[in-house]
This record gives sequence, C-alpha cells and structure tokens, in this order.
Amino acid sequence: MQIRPATESDLDAVFALVEQLGIGERPNRSSFETAFLGTVKEGSGHILLVAEASGVVVGYALTTIARLLYTNGDSAQIQELVVDGAARDRGIGSQLVTAVERECRERGVRQLTVASKRAAAFYERLDYRSTADFLKKSFLAD
Repeated sequence: MQIRPATESDLDAVFALVEQLGIGERPNRSSFETAFLGTVKEGSGHILLVAEASGVVVGYALTTIARLLYTNGDSAQIQELVVDGAARDRGIGSQLVTAVERECRERGVRQLTVASKRAAAFYERLDYRSTADFLKKSFLAD
C-alpha cells in the first residue's frame, strides 16, 4: 500500500470513489473535474492524498487548510475520506488519516478536525474526540 499526493492522472479513479460516497446528489463530472484540478495544484490550501494498491487507487482523503481566528495558526479539516467498497476493513482509511496527520504536522497545522456522523466510531478509534455538533444547510435547488 502506498499513500501519496494525488496527481491529475488520478482524476478518473478519484471520481469513481466519489460516486461511492452515496451522500447528497450524484456528483456532476464537470464540476468534479474543476474542483479536482484546482485541488491538486501546488498551494491550493488542500491536501489530497490517494491510497494505491498494486497500481490501483483504492481510497482518498481530502483535507482543507485555513487560518482561523481562534487557533493561533492554521487549522485543517478532513472533508472527505473514501475507501473503495471492495478494499474496506484492511486499514486503508487509518493509513490515509495517519498520512493526513503527518502532512498537517509538517505544515505546522495547529489542529485537525473531522465532521462525521456515519464514521464517528472509526475516528474515535484513532483518538479523535467529539467537541461539537456539526450542522449543515444546503443551498442546492430543491
């Protein structure tokens, strides 16, 4: 298993994983491509890592970094973590989170957060603790 930064050549593989998320509306390919290509650019304020097994991308983690007013430095949030359904329960998600944590430390990030209702137990096993409720309002057309 190799965890590495995503490149433009990972676009199709990551899109296939995004389709597995199953939350919200079905991903729009054009919108995804714009977001993906902006994310993999140097200095984008994002960390996009992929997990690759035998040359096949089987997971990814997308993290955003922002300077918040109360953290005395940069804060990061894991926005998306997806492992292919056929590759789950092999520690790939944990490896991705560990790699995100390492990258955050290297960048001097002061805190790393994640909002997850469906995978709270997974993150708790990795020493994350609930500190707030996560609320969302969608502005998508009905």
